[in-house]
Amino acid sequence: MRQQPLFFLAVSVLIIIGVSMMWLRHDRLGIPLLPANDKPVWLVEARIDFVALGDETLASLSLPNDPPGYRIISEQAASPGYGFSRIIESTGRRGEWSKRQATGPQTLYYKVQFAPGKNGTPRPSGNTEAPSNPQRIIWEEPQATAAADLLETARRRSSTPASLTRELIKAVQSPNDQNAALLLDQHSPQQLVVRLLNQSGVPARLAMGLKLEDARRNQSLQPLVDVYIEDSWHLYDLERGGQQGITPNTLVWHRTSGPVLDVMGGQNSQVRFSMMRQSIPALDLAQSQTSADQPLGYISLYQLPIEEQGMLKLLLLLPLGALVVAFMRIVIGIRTSGTFMPVLIALAFIQTTLLPGLTAFLTIVGLGLLLRGYLSRLNLLLVARIAAMIVLVVLLTGLLSVFGHEMGINLGMTITFFPMIIIAWTIERMSVIWEEQGAREVAIQGGGSLLVAIAAYGLMQLATVRHLTFNFPEVHLIILALILLVGQYTGYKLSELYRFRSMVEKD
Repeated sequence: MRQQPLFFLAVSVLIIIGVSMMWLRHDRLGIPLLPANDKPVWLVEARIDFVALGDETLASLSLPNDPPGYRIISEQAASPGYGFSRIIESTGRRGEWSKRQATGPQTLYYKVQFAPGKNGTPRPSGNTEAPSNPQRIIWEEPQATAAADLLETARRRSSTPASLTRELIKAVQSPNDQNAALLLDQHSPQQLVVRLLNQSGVPARLAMGLKLEDARRNQSLQPLVDVYIEDSWHLYDLERGGQQGITPNTLVWHRTSGPVLDVMGGQNSQVRFSMMRQSIPALDLAQSQTSADQPLGYISLYQLPIEEQGMLKLLLLLPLGALVVAFMRIVIGIRTSGTFMPVLIALAFIQTTLLPGLTAFLTIVGLGLLLRGYLSRLNLLLVARIAAMIVLVVLLTGLLSVFGHEMGINLGMTITFFPMIIIAWTIERMSVIWEEQGAREVAIQGGGSLLVAIAAYGLMQLATVRHLTFNFPEVHLIILALILLVGQYTGYKLSELYRFRSMVEKD
């Protein structure tokens, strides 16, 4: 009795661990729980145009660094005749195109694919610490007086850098503030807020964001306000009316000091952006992001060679087939030839499809039983008899393949997926049962084996089941817990209830 609480505790632990690891893999790696889910991704293309002056040319573009709310899936550059490299500078990630000599109009492309969601592993970026001193701001009159008055009013209404930022944004956007109107004649609203914050001693800088809209072309970056508050940088989009954060469709492209685009050996340079919203299978998206650098990536089967993945994709279905056999034998009460022979037959059916596999199996077993009847007259020992059956099964397989080829039926690859040794042992076992218990018992156990194999095949060939067993290996802990629970069942089997139904009718 003392073992029962420990048993159910162990089963509960297996289920909890399995479910928890499945959820973590789904949440951290983005692997979908269902195989048919699609995820939206954004394909953004930056086009750089400039006129080369005939000398050495170097074009440098600021690159995004896992912006908030998005993660980079892939990136590439198209630059015919140019060398391209991604470098890490103190100002952040940049892409550099270089050419020994270029003349006339030049066009360079940079493509990057983003997926919405949590950021992945941060890429190396530039300086994210606070500057030693805020930028020194110099005004000319009457702008100096207007800036001082505007800043003094905002200070009286605030107590922290965050509240000061909100008040300045409100003042800049107010249509009735004459000081703000005077300063906005020479500065954009974002530039004005940054200058006022630096003048007040709060480090601030301009960031650049891109508004994502499907099928838009020739878009430009929009300025954002980036403020250093409480040991970290915080973004403000003036469209939000002074509230911290940015709109959901804003992609932060540039968030460090330095220019977005810098061209040496050229003039009239500009960068424009085009974007398109796409949908790709969530599983493909998760595979592209799975790496051994992540904790769960170490136990991901996608790290293995493709050949080993294909092998494991089938082997990982065996525990599910074992669960079906245990349930059908213990709870339903179906008798089978051998304990887990139906699992192997079901696995072969997955490779052959049901009807061709069933036909090949019945043909080999039927002919094998006839030949086994002859071997029984020779009084061979068991080991020799089994060895002879293996040879006969192989010969039958070859003959069936040749006969099928002559008839225009391709049975060769279908038959070879069946485990020859197991089939030989099954023929031997059925032959013994035939001799001891008669043909009726052979039909019952053989039919039961095929029925259980077909049931296991029906479950194992489901796309959702194959998706879960391969992409979430921890689901086998749950299968193990269910097998243990089935093994504890000691009640009547359903077949026994049907067998003794007459007794219930009499009562």
